[in-house]
Amino acid sequence: MKESRVGKRRILVVEDEMGIAKVCQRTLVPEDYQVDIATNGAIAEDMLEEAEYTLVLIDIRTPVTDGKQLYQYITERYPGLVSRVIFTTGDVMGSDTQYFLGQSGRPVLPKPFTPEELKVIVRETLERLD
Repeated sequence: MKESRVGKRRILVVEDEMGIAKVCQRTLVPEDYQVDIATNGAIAEDMLEEAEYTLVLIDIRTPVTDGKQLYQYITERYPGLVSRVIFTTGDVMGSDTQYFLGQSGRPVLPKPFTPEELKVIVRETLERLD
């Protein structure tokens, strides 16, 4: 991973629904984050090679490489980033997804979510790391 700009916290939003991705961007940029958007996990993998991220917000269901596969990639390639992952999901979760999320131990933000809910989960996740 390359270094991000000094002092700028950077979030990677992995979301194939552009409306939701834009809400994340509009919500988090005023909170002093640089927000990058990947529409699937494969694009996110390339972006992780190019920049250092403070946090990664991953939709469980994205095309090409889904959230579970991307999380496995992060676990293997960037273990220091695992504690900086938040999952989102708009699906009624099947037992395999529930099991996966439980095993990951990562926070989950159900869709639809409000901008305030997004700010709170990001803040709380990062505060636990400090």
